Amino acid sequence: MSRASPRASERGGAAQWHLAQFNVARLHQPLDHPGTAEFVAALGSINDVAESSPGFVWRLQDDEGQSSSYVVVYDDPLMIINFSVWETVEDLNQFVYKSAHTTYLRRRREWFSKSDEAYLVCWWVPAGTIPSVEEAVVRLERLRREGSGDDVFTLRDARHAPTTPTEATTATEATA
Repeated sequence: MSRASPRASERGGAAQWHLAQFNVARLHQPLDHPGTAEFVAALGSINDVAESSPGFVWRLQDDEGQSSSYVVVYDDPLMIINFSVWETVEDLNQFVYKSAHTTYLRRRREWFSKSDEAYLVCWWVPAGTIPSVEEAVVRLERLRREGSGDDVFTLRDARHAPTTPTEATTATEATA
């Protein structure tokens, strides 16, 4: 898997924390199926929107530089992932709900099955840190099992960044 270097903030400031987000979805059809073609065709442009959005830091890509949708994490070949890091909750919210991404988000039922369990997890990471896919999976499983807390949460239940290094260390160790 390709791990691009985090983009330095263009807004200045010395943020100590960045927001990691990981989400999963189960496709109705494989990525190479005609029924998924419109979604796949939009991946590049939507990822470009993300990368040019204020507060974007990093996104997971596959070895060929394609979307993280092509990174296989689960045994189910229809499960795809999205994994990125943002400067703030507000930056991620702006991209998700107030950009070209929103059009596709509203149409998600055309391509994805409805999930009965949490499909998105967020957590704070020290600025400059890129979390692993394995950590992301563990955090999503923890959210599903225990619900939101200071170290795993959703956008609807967002938490403030830690105020001390001890808080972040404790939260990270709790997922191990």
